[in-house]
Amino acid sequence: MTSTVSAATLTVTLTESITLNGDDHGSTNTLEIGSINEVMKRIVTVTTTEQEILAFSKTAVGPGKFLDDKVRYIRITNLDDTNEVVLTFKNEDNDEFAVFLDKGCSFIYNADLSAGVVDTFNAVAAGDVTPNLATKGDLVNITADAKIASCDIEIFVASI
Repeated sequence: MTSTVSAATLTVTLTESITLNGDDHGSTNTLEIGSINEVMKRIVTVTTTEQEILAFSKTAVGPGKFLDDKVRYIRITNLDDTNEVVLTFKNEDNDEFAVFLDKGCSFIYNADLSAGVVDTFNAVAAGDVTPNLATKGDLVNITADAKIASCDIEIFVASI
Protein backbone atom coordinates (compact mmCIF):
# COMPACT_ATOMS: atom_id res chain seq x y z
CA MET A 1 0.00 0.00 0.00
CA THR A 2 1.34 3.41 -0.95
CA SER A 3 0.75 6.20 1.52
CA THR A 4 -1.35 9.14 0.42
CA VAL A 5 0.10 11.34 3.17
CA SER A 6 2.37 14.05 1.77
CA ALA A 7 5.11 15.38 4.00
CA ALA A 8 4.70 19.01 5.01
CA THR A 9 6.52 21.75 6.86
CA LEU A 10 5.66 22.35 10.50
CA THR A 11 5.80 26.04 11.35
CA VAL A 12 6.32 26.87 15.02
CA THR A 13 5.84 30.53 15.92
CA LEU A 14 6.62 31.86 19.39
CA THR A 15 5.34 35.34 20.12
CA GLU A 16 5.80 37.44 23.24
CA SER A 17 3.74 40.60 23.26
CA ILE A 18 4.30 43.35 25.81
CA THR A 19 4.39 47.12 25.78
CA LEU A 20 6.09 48.84 28.70
CA ASN A 21 5.98 52.60 29.07
CA GLY A 22 4.77 52.88 25.49
CA ASP A 23 7.63 50.82 24.04
CA ASP A 24 7.10 47.47 22.34
CA HIS A 25 9.36 44.83 23.89
CA GLY A 26 7.69 41.87 22.21
CA SER A 27 9.30 39.37 19.92
CA THR A 28 8.30 36.79 17.34
CA ASN A 29 10.51 33.87 16.32
CA THR A 30 9.59 31.26 13.75
CA LEU A 31 11.07 27.81 13.15
CA GLU A 32 10.17 25.73 10.12
CA ILE A 33 10.74 21.97 10.26
CA GLY A 34 10.43 20.24 6.91
CA SER A 35 9.46 16.72 5.89
CA ILE A 36 6.98 16.15 8.74
CA ASN A 37 4.68 13.27 7.83
CA GLU A 38 3.47 12.13 11.25
CA VAL A 39 1.88 14.09 14.07
CA MET A 40 0.25 13.09 17.31
CA LYS A 41 -1.90 15.46 19.33
CA ARG A 42 -3.79 14.24 22.37
CA ILE A 43 -5.13 15.34 25.70
CA VAL A 44 -4.23 13.14 28.66
CA THR A 45 -5.34 13.29 32.28
CA VAL A 46 -2.30 13.13 34.55
CA THR A 47 -2.97 11.81 38.06
CA THR A 48 -0.93 12.20 41.23
CA THR A 49 0.81 8.93 40.38
CA GLU A 50 3.75 9.31 37.99
CA GLN A 51 2.92 7.82 34.58
CA GLU A 52 4.71 7.51 31.26
CA ILE A 53 3.23 9.85 28.64
CA LEU A 54 5.74 9.36 25.79
CA ALA A 55 8.39 6.76 24.92
CA PHE A 56 11.15 6.69 22.31
CA SER A 57 13.24 3.84 20.94
CA LYS A 58 15.00 2.56 17.85
CA THR A 59 12.22 0.05 17.01
CA ALA A 60 8.95 0.52 18.93
CA VAL A 61 6.13 2.47 17.35
CA GLY A 62 2.65 2.57 18.83
CA PRO A 63 0.35 4.70 20.94
CA GLY A 64 2.62 7.26 22.59
CA LYS A 65 5.75 5.50 21.26
CA PHE A 66 8.01 6.99 18.60
CA LEU A 67 11.17 6.18 16.69
CA ASP A 68 13.81 8.23 18.48
CA ASP A 69 15.65 9.34 15.33
CA LYS A 70 12.47 10.56 13.61
CA VAL A 71 11.03 12.93 16.26
CA ARG A 72 11.60 16.61 15.47
CA TYR A 73 9.34 18.52 17.86
CA ILE A 74 7.62 17.89 21.22
CA ARG A 75 5.30 20.29 23.07
CA ILE A 76 3.52 19.58 26.34
CA THR A 77 0.98 22.10 27.70
CA ASN A 78 -0.65 22.04 31.12
CA LEU A 79 -4.33 22.77 30.43
CA ASP A 80 -5.24 23.01 34.12
CA ASP A 81 -6.24 26.43 35.50
CA THR A 82 -5.12 25.71 39.08
CA ASN A 83 -2.57 22.91 39.50
CA GLU A 84 0.94 22.11 38.36
CA VAL A 85 2.50 19.06 36.74
CA VAL A 86 6.05 17.77 36.95
CA LEU A 87 7.56 16.37 33.74
CA THR A 88 10.51 13.99 34.09
CA PHE A 89 12.78 13.23 31.14
CA LYS A 90 14.96 10.09 31.21
CA ASN A 91 17.77 9.12 28.86
CA GLU A 92 19.27 5.74 28.03
CA ASP A 93 21.85 6.13 30.82
CA ASN A 94 19.03 6.55 33.39
CA ASP A 95 19.97 10.21 33.78
CA GLU A 96 16.89 12.28 34.57
CA PHE A 97 15.88 15.88 34.75
CA ALA A 98 12.54 17.24 35.84
CA VAL A 99 10.70 20.46 35.09
CA PHE A 100 7.81 22.11 36.88
CA LEU A 101 4.96 22.96 34.48
CA ASP A 102 2.61 25.44 36.13
CA LYS A 103 -1.04 25.98 35.17
CA GLY A 104 -1.42 27.10 31.55
CA CYS A 105 2.31 26.78 30.79
CA SER A 106 3.99 24.87 27.96
CA PHE A 107 7.31 23.05 27.65
CA ILE A 108 9.01 22.47 24.30
CA TYR A 109 11.63 19.74 24.01
CA ASN A 110 13.80 20.69 21.07
CA ALA A 111 14.85 17.57 19.23
CA ASP A 112 17.94 17.56 17.05
CA LEU A 113 16.65 18.59 13.62
CA SER A 114 18.72 15.88 11.93
CA ALA A 115 18.87 13.13 14.58
CA GLY A 116 15.63 13.37 16.56
CA VAL A 117 15.91 12.74 20.31
CA VAL A 118 19.08 10.65 19.88
CA ASP A 119 21.97 12.00 22.02
CA THR A 120 20.04 15.06 23.17
CA PHE A 121 20.79 15.35 26.87
CA ASN A 122 23.02 14.46 29.75
CA ALA A 123 22.58 15.13 33.46
CA VAL A 124 25.17 15.59 36.18
CA ALA A 125 25.21 15.14 39.92
CA ALA A 126 24.70 18.15 42.15
CA GLY A 127 27.87 20.21 42.37
CA ASP A 128 29.24 19.17 38.98
CA VAL A 129 29.80 22.35 37.02
CA THR A 130 29.93 21.16 33.42
CA PRO A 131 28.05 18.14 32.06
CA ASN A 132 30.02 15.99 29.65
CA LEU A 133 28.08 16.59 26.46
CA ALA A 134 30.24 14.05 24.66
CA THR A 135 28.38 11.33 26.59
CA LYS A 136 24.85 12.61 26.14
CA GLY A 137 22.16 9.97 25.82
CA ASP A 138 19.04 9.25 23.81
CA LEU A 139 15.77 10.41 25.34
CA VAL A 140 13.86 7.21 26.19
CA ASN A 141 10.75 8.46 27.94
CA ILE A 142 8.84 11.34 29.50
CA THR A 143 6.68 10.86 32.58
CA ALA A 144 4.19 13.22 34.17
CA ASP A 145 2.96 13.57 37.73
CA ALA A 146 0.30 15.99 38.96
CA LYS A 147 1.44 17.30 42.33
CA ILE A 148 -1.88 18.22 44.01
CA ALA A 149 -4.78 17.02 41.87
CA SER A 150 -5.28 15.43 38.44
CA CYS A 151 -4.57 17.75 35.49
CA ASP A 152 -5.24 17.58 31.77
CA ILE A 153 -2.22 18.09 29.56
CA GLU A 154 -1.98 18.43 25.79
CA ILE A 155 0.81 16.58 24.01
CA PHE A 156 1.94 17.37 20.47
CA VAL A 157 4.69 15.40 18.70
CA ALA A 158 5.87 15.81 15.11
CA SER A 159 8.05 13.24 13.31
CA ILE A 160 9.52 12.64 9.88
